[in-house]
Amino acid sequence: MSKKPRIVIIGAGMAGLTAANKLYTSIGSDHLFELVVVEGGDRIGGRINTSEFCGDRIEMGATWIHGIGGSPVHQIAREIHALESDKPWECMDGFSGEPKTIAEGGFELNASIVDPISTLFKNLMDFAQGKLTEDSAGSEGDACCYNFAAKAALKDCTSNGGFGNQSVGAFLRRGLAAYWDSCKDREELNGYGKWSRKLLEEAVFAMHENTQRTYTSAGDLFNLDYEAESEYRMFPGEEITISKGYLSIIEHLASVLPPGVIQLGRKVTRIEWQPEGHKSIQVPNGYDSGPVKIEFCDGSFMLADHVIVTVSLGVLKSGTGQDSGMFNPPLPPFKTEAISRLGYGVVNKLFLQWSPNGNRPANDKEKFPYLQIVFHPPESELRHEKIPGWMRRTASLSPIYNNSSVLLSWFAGKEALELETLSDEEIINGVSATVSGLLPVSKHHKEDKYNSPEFCNGNVESCDDNGVRFGKVLKSKWGSDPLFLGSYSYVAVGSSGVDLDTMAEPLPKLGSTDSDHHPLQILFAGEATHRTHYSTTHGAYFSGLREANRLLKHYRCVGV
Repeated sequence: MSKKPRIVIIGAGMAGLTAANKLYTSIGSDHLFELVVVEGGDRIGGRINTSEFCGDRIEMGATWIHGIGGSPVHQIAREIHALESDKPWECMDGFSGEPKTIAEGGFELNASIVDPISTLFKNLMDFAQGKLTEDSAGSEGDACCYNFAAKAALKDCTSNGGFGNQSVGAFLRRGLAAYWDSCKDREELNGYGKWSRKLLEEAVFAMHENTQRTYTSAGDLFNLDYEAESEYRMFPGEEITISKGYLSIIEHLASVLPPGVIQLGRKVTRIEWQPEGHKSIQVPNGYDSGPVKIEFCDGSFMLADHVIVTVSLGVLKSGTGQDSGMFNPPLPPFKTEAISRLGYGVVNKLFLQWSPNGNRPANDKEKFPYLQIVFHPPESELRHEKIPGWMRRTASLSPIYNNSSVLLSWFAGKEALELETLSDEEIINGVSATVSGLLPVSKHHKEDKYNSPEFCNGNVESCDDNGVRFGKVLKSKWGSDPLFLGSYSYVAVGSSGVDLDTMAEPLPKLGSTDSDHHPLQILFAGEATHRTHYSTTHGAYFSGLREANRLLKHYRCVGV
């Protein structure tokens, strides 16, 4: 009697566990396959990592369901009642409250300054993402000058040889320049210290660019491909967080698997495969028919008929480089070139506990506002030297929900990597130096009650540096974690959506000469293998289903 084919899934994140769940629950497949999930870490979830901080449920990694209309993640969350919780959780009230935009030096910016630039940025991104076109953009009302700027940027790009190798960053800056050209001869601003109108507008624009960096994981938007941006798809409807934590989705997917299927602490160091057809791999006790040999860091190994690789693009980049040998023989050039061209960045979250005097939590009257922070450029002579460079490219600092004593800030690129190297004391000092110039708190109110933080209004020297205190600190470290080496993928300038499709191609391909004896030895899943939903948990989910269905279809067609 012939043995069951063994399928080994590398990685117990969203893609890997979705594939395992589908393979195990498909009718008859429990008698068809031997299934193993190997995970290098000591937990399941991958880049999903729900945690707690100061009594609140938080997400160290994936946070949002990006649109509830048609999202499989939302469907699962609803079915398992993960959208209901008595425990407070991150962003439980969505994007609560109106943001306060504060410019370096303690100047609160009014809507007449912020809103036009915010609208301009949104319109430019809508053009880049294909939500607006030259034909659909109107020419009446307040939107006229914003659409003119976007159209001018489009024209500028196409007159310079089209959008090939054009970046989102370049398009955005062309749009800003066109906006300024269309809004000449405006009155200069008063009451903002050394800030001129143009400097403030550029800094507000840069604030939105920094937010976009965290959305895409592109540390520099000049590396983000313009043409591919319009291929990215989001589900309709609101964006929400999961009350019981993103990990509840992972635990649900894993719950159907028998004990022992998921093996933790099994870090893969090498994958040997047979691109020239099936060759028996010699093992100590003789020969086995598995064409793929998986070696682990403890020296052990496992043989498999099929391996679904769900490791991050960062790990693939590291494992397929010139001096590494994750695959033996190396992956074919069409695969390694796609891996090399695609972008993969680092995004980290910083959580801080705050109180108005450092000795007790804030009460209902002491609300830390949703802060949007506008900085001078790092090279500007007008900058405050006490504000560290890694703080200058974060866009916001805000409570994770209304009245929470936990604040959150997002970081991308080299600032995110630098954050990982800092001690808690260095982080607290850096954030305090930033906030003290923006949000001093008066300590002498009647009945010893603290009001909401008050703004400096430019008078930084009189600010009370001891007004806002930070206690505990918690940060993610996705860049330095060897199991991830970053956060999520993006389409870099020089790559394209075709590279994402290439990432999804199995080895050897069905129908190829190499596949005559044993096809589909190595399959690939994960967010970086989905052309339109890359960088998302639902993209990872779809990719896991795709590879499970690929194997199910293969065996149901050709038998065992």
